[in-house]
Amino acid sequence: MTRTEKFLKNSASTALLQVITMLSGFIIPRVMLDIYGSEINGLISSITQFINYFMLVEAGLSAAVVYSLYKPLAEKDYIKISSIVTAAKNFYNKSGYMFVGLTICLAGIYPFFVTTNELSLVEVGILVLVLGVSGALEFFTLAKYRAILTADQKVYIISLASIIYVIVNTSIIVVLSYLNVNIVLVRAIALLSVFLRSYLLYFFVKKHYNYLNYNEIPDNKALDKRWDALYMQIIGVVNSGLPILLATLFTNLKTVSVYVVFNLVIIGINGILGVFMGGVSSTFGDIIARKEYKNLKKAYNEFQLIYYLIIAGIHGVSFAMIMSFILIYTKGITDVNYNLPWTGFIIVLNSLMYNIKTPQGMLTIAAGLYKESRNRITLQTAIAIIFGMLLGYLYGLNGIIAGMLLANLYRAVDLIFFIPKYIPQISKTSTIYRMLSVIILSFIIYMPMLFLHIEINNLVIWTISTIGMIIYACMIVSIYMILFERNTMKSIICRFR
Repeated sequence: MTRTEKFLKNSASTALLQVITMLSGFIIPRVMLDIYGSEINGLISSITQFINYFMLVEAGLSAAVVYSLYKPLAEKDYIKISSIVTAAKNFYNKSGYMFVGLTICLAGIYPFFVTTNELSLVEVGILVLVLGVSGALEFFTLAKYRAILTADQKVYIISLASIIYVIVNTSIIVVLSYLNVNIVLVRAIALLSVFLRSYLLYFFVKKHYNYLNYNEIPDNKALDKRWDALYMQIIGVVNSGLPILLATLFTNLKTVSVYVVFNLVIIGINGILGVFMGGVSSTFGDIIARKEYKNLKKAYNEFQLIYYLIIAGIHGVSFAMIMSFILIYTKGITDVNYNLPWTGFIIVLNSLMYNIKTPQGMLTIAAGLYKESRNRITLQTAIAIIFGMLLGYLYGLNGIIAGMLLANLYRAVDLIFFIPKYIPQISKTSTIYRMLSVIILSFIIYMPMLFLHIEINNLVIWTISTIGMIIYACMIVSIYMILFERNTMKSIICRFR
């Protein structure tokens, strides 16, 4: 199977997963708002984010394992593969025990730092423990399977197991919620879906990687990049989780719920973009490991153009449609105000800046440039924290998101010059030109909605309007490709043929 075929297979399965995940992401919060209210919705999101921070005890291990497996998988060095996976298993187990300890500490402390009239202190503590079990299973079961499947460009297996998990998890939560079961018990029963996903991946890996020998001498040296990869993981967590953390500290749980609802659109955007990112870093990692630099230049040029045109179209439509969606989604919810147009605009703009640097960030991971990125990522993290806290204190939720925007803007500019320094095949000029094109195209797509005052008050009208915007976005993007990117467009068509 060629790399292009693997990419298409991974993308198709990832697409299905993202669609189902997006549907679940819209259904569960709405059920939480309907049955339990904004406060419980904000509470669960806040706890989940703290637990996500504890995942940092993994210390970049996942990225280091995937990177270290590229070469032995390409060379079919089964002894080397077994020794790396064995080392990873040992590290994951140690990290798992640390994660469990931190979760128990959070369960004892967190209830005293939040104010809620819906649950007792004991119930909040138990809820923390329940939500933490899923993370613990990640360390003790899922992690080592995900690493080898990702490195071997079999992301589709992870996607299929995750699809089953999402469907079962969503079904349990929705059914039990409408039966008015206590939220703590609902989340505890939903853990059954996590065990199911773990078993499915275990079964596949045992059958198709029967050469794996966990008694092999662990190759700890192969995972030296884990400490440098830690920084990459930190910034990922900061970008996704810092707004909720700061909103918890500087506002209240209802404001956290406002952010979570607006962020549903961003999760949807990232879900769509995730279709095109599924297995991409492992594909480029394989090219770099084989030192096929001519293929690297050509493949990256094609991938970057496709990805940039997609994010231009998606964000242009999102700028136009986000507020009408939020107002329809929260119709009937009166315990907090969700009609916040500036929040909608700035959160989509932040998403654009976050995703515009994704192709360069992907190459950083594929080439294992973790140590070389350390100082730059540290500065990005500092910008996000300092400006997020300062602007959050002054302007609330909008200020917090603005802090994230500044950090992503810095990193996008920095990567323009960083990548060509270590991968000379990548052009700075082309990247700058395409980044500017993305921003301009996004606002060209958005502009008609500034002048067309269409009353969108139900899901049917919203869907029709969104389809119209998508068609318009495709027209704008197609015109751009024909006028300015004709040769690359022909190359892409030939590849898929």
